[in-house]
Parts: sequence; structure tokens; C-alpha cells
Amino acid sequence: MAKAAPKNQATSTAPQEGYTVLARRYRPGGFSDLIGQEAISQVLTNAIKHNRVAHAYLFTGARGVGKTSAARILAKALNCEKGASITPCGVCSICTAIATGEDVDVLEIDGASNRGIDEVREIRNNVQYRPSRSRYKIYIIDEVHMLTGPAFNALLKTLEEPPAHVKFIFATTEVQKIPITILSRCQRFDFSSIGTKQIAAHLQEITIKEGLEAEPEAIELIARRAGGSMRDAQSLLDQALSFSNGKITRDEVHRLIGAVDENHIMDLAEAILTGESSKVLELMDQTNSKGLQMGELIEQMISYWRDLMIYASSNQIPVDAGIATSQHERFKKMAKGFSLDTLLAGLDILSLTKIRLNATNQPRIMVEFGLVRLSILVNLIPLQQILQHLQASGLPALTQTPVKQITTPSEGLKKKFLSEIDSLIEPTAVSSEIQLSSETISSIWPQVIDAIGPMLGNEVKKTGLPAISGPNALVIEFPRQYNQALEYCSDPARIMRIQNALNKITGQNWLIRVTSKVITDPNEIVEPAPIEIEPVASKPKVNPKDAAEKEPIVQRVIELFNAQIVRIDAGFGVLPPDSKTSLDDDNDEA
Repeated sequence: MAKAAPKNQATSTAPQEGYTVLARRYRPGGFSDLIGQEAISQVLTNAIKHNRVAHAYLFTGARGVGKTSAARILAKALNCEKGASITPCGVCSICTAIATGEDVDVLEIDGASNRGIDEVREIRNNVQYRPSRSRYKIYIIDEVHMLTGPAFNALLKTLEEPPAHVKFIFATTEVQKIPITILSRCQRFDFSSIGTKQIAAHLQEITIKEGLEAEPEAIELIARRAGGSMRDAQSLLDQALSFSNGKITRDEVHRLIGAVDENHIMDLAEAILTGESSKVLELMDQTNSKGLQMGELIEQMISYWRDLMIYASSNQIPVDAGIATSQHERFKKMAKGFSLDTLLAGLDILSLTKIRLNATNQPRIMVEFGLVRLSILVNLIPLQQILQHLQASGLPALTQTPVKQITTPSEGLKKKFLSEIDSLIEPTAVSSEIQLSSETISSIWPQVIDAIGPMLGNEVKKTGLPAISGPNALVIEFPRQYNQALEYCSDPARIMRIQNALNKITGQNWLIRVTSKVITDPNEIVEPAPIEIEPVASKPKVNPKDAAEKEPIVQRVIELFNAQIVRIDAGFGVLPPDSKTSLDDDNDEA
């Protein structure tokens, strides 16, 4: 029988070494390891080669793209025991200490927790002391935008003229919060987001080095989910390794991150394309039964609709599309069924649904509402198609850029409705061009005076007929004794009223100027010739709404859409000719 261990003797072995996550184990160790930042690596290596290293650098970009790693690599390149080099050894005591953040001469400071003026004063007091064992004393301040205003001000002088043995490296994700006085004292480098393919290739290398198996589609899904952040991708891969049973599969990654399967998204899109609202609701039931988040579903639908929009515009699948390679043919076939106008309107609906999700405690209802709206969107008649049929029926042509016509599943219904509109519209005669002459003006001007209202019309009548000053340009000249009338009619709003009346009567655009008439003989006062205006027989007032309801086309539209008249714009064709609603001088009469 084994003897019991003495009380003063340890009964357990030494604790096992803790697990180091993939993001730390596969952190870049040299400039060549910075994935997706080749331009920045080249600038920094050339600066080291030619001894042109600046005293202050600012690294900005999204999270997980290599800002802090680049700062450490630069510090190792400058302080390596084997000499300043673009390829630090990585094994000397200084390089290993910098890699672990323990070097006495390379100080990594968290700007979020050391943001006050006292901490910056301490830095300012310590920069005068030379490094203890390295060539440079390097300050790496992460999230530097978190420093307070007084702290930035205290750093200005030191940052502008630091000692020769001091280097500053700032890192931030929100460069817009840094004062311009700090930015002007630093060399700025903008780190770009890393491409999905680059992230996927690096993750594949990690799985091989770790001796693990992963489906290519699973790796691609993790890379897309990372959103350009290598650190996020490595963290997700770490989670997937713990979640899987030796092989990372696409289904496991979907369950891990709570994403909706691509096939499910494409099934929804196909149901929307065919206008099957019942199928959309059935697929929504499946989504809800799996416990998937509605917000995640809408995010993926927006991303998928964006990919469809780009393909419809350029006939190319976007490089960063969230679509597996195996689904490309199905995606192309589906994209050809949507018009670009439908896709743009669909993006508006999905974006609005996403906003509404943040303000409701019934997310499923909001998502169902948005997706059903999408499913009936494809049955709507494109506005351009309606305009073309209206123009073909005799309305004045509009100058518009031709839009490619794309058929949709409900073509028969659209043709039937457009043919009904076609039968109800009567050809409209387009006014011919008016030849400008004094006879023409004398016949038109009384109508203009009648249209602009009694008060303004009485003042304008004092001038007689206007003078022709150019193509479609008239001058209203007031004699000297009518200075008050001249001042009254010179108001821009009243000139515009005269122009609008003339435009409406003639069907052309006119330019009106109001001036004082120049008299060569001071004793000569010319009385304007009176303008004869034929009396207009009074007619009973017509209710515009009643007149509109009697129009055949309006009656047909009300019948088809179960609509009602809520507003009639001034100048609409149903108003009687003597209706001057938009031109009455009511305000002036008041």
C-alpha cells in the first residue's frame, strides 16, 4: 500500500503552461509578415535603410489590421542588439522583451487609462534621460485619441522637438479626434482593411501549422465575418477550433457565429423574385425555429442585395461578395431576374427595416413586414415604363436618359393596365412656337394683366405695352410720374408672377424686366395708350375636386387602386380655363 505523502510535501505537479491564443502566437514578427500593408512596410524599411526615421509616427486604421504590431516591429528594427536593420533577429534579449512588452526602453502606454495631463507630464520629464541599454527610447501610445485636450497640449513641445534618442509611435482607430496640431507633427500612415482572400489564405496556413482540418467554405466564412480584421479572424478561428470535433465545417461556423445559412438567404431571395409572399413567410418560420437573430438576418440580406446590385450594374460579382464560390452560378441566374431599380428600392426597404429593428420589441414582425414588401416590389410597374406609354399616347415628350427595360414575372398584368391608360388618354396638342412681334404682344398682354390679379394688373396697365428687348424678353417701362408703381412692380416676387402668367399663356419661357422709361424731352409726358380688355362673362365657380372626379382617366385610376383625391395642384388640366388659383393676387389684396 502506498504511503501517504507528508503534510509539508506538495502532492501535485507544477501547473501546466497556459494556452496562448492564435492571435498572439501568430502575431507578425517582421515587416514581411504584415499582411495587407505592403506600402507601409516599404516606406518604413526604406526609412531605416537610408537613416530617415522620423521622430514621431501616427498609425491609424480599423482594429486588428496591424498597427500595434507594426509599432513593435519598428521598435525591434531600431533597437535590435545586432544593429538597426529592416530584418530584426527576433531572438536577442531586446527583441524578445519588445515582443512581450517588457522592454525597459520601449514603453507601451494605453491611452485610454493614461489619458490625463499628469501622465503626459511624467513622459515629458522622462524623455530627457537616455535609454538604459538600447539606442532609442521609444514611446508607443495605443488609442492616443483618448488623451484629454490638456494632455495633448502638454505633449506638443516635446513632440515637436524631442531629444535625438526618443521616438514616438501613436496608434488610433479614430484619427478624427486627434488635434490637428498633433497630426502636423507626425508622419501619418493609414492602415487599410485586409482583404477577405488574404485573411482566408493566412487562416488556412494556421490550420495547417496547427495540424487541423477545415473546410475551405468554413475558412472563407470566418474571413468574411472578420470584416477586414486579421485579429478578429484569428479569434474566430480559435473559437471554431474549440467548437469543432477535429474538423471545422461550414455548418459549425454558422452555428457558432449565429449567421443564417447562405442557401437560406438565396431561398428567400428567390421567393422574393417570384413574388411568393407565402413562401417568404414559410422561410421566416424556419429562421425563427432555428433561433437565429432577426438583426443578423437583415444584415445578411442587405449584404446579399448589395452584391446583387453590383452585379446588375457591372455584370461582375464583387471581389468581397459574401457568396461561396459554389453558389456563383445560382447567384448570377437570380441577379438577372431583378432590374436595377428594383434592387435599389429593395435596399431602401431593407435599410429602413434595420432601423426599425432598433426601436421595436417585435423584431420578427418588422422583418416579415419588410420582406413581404420586397416580394410585392417586383410586381410594381417601373415609372419609366409608365412615362413612355404616356408619352406615346400624345403627352409632350420629356427629355430623359433612356433606361434599359427588363421584364418581370408580372408582364401580362402591366400590359393590361398600360393599355387601359392608353385608351383613356386623349392626344394633347403641343403649342407651336410664337413669333415675337408687337402685334403678338398686343394680343397676349391683356390676358397677362387679367391673369396676374386686379391690384398688380392695374399698376402694370399704366405702362401700356411692354417693349421687346430680345428673344422671349420683354421690358416693362414705367413713365416718370409712376415712381410708386415702378417700385411696387419691381419686387422680384411680382416680376416672377408676371413671368409665370406669360409662360402659362404662351407655353414658352420669358424674361421680364421692369425699368423707368427714359424721356428725351423733360417737358414731354407721354400718356400710355389704354389697353382694351374685353369683359369676361362671369361663370359659376367650379369645384376642382368635382371636375377632377369627372375625368375618365381619374375615375379609372380611383377604381383600379381604390384611391381617393387628396390634393389637386394648381394648373392641373381638370381646372376650368378661368380658374386662376395659382395666380390670384390674394396676398396683395389683403
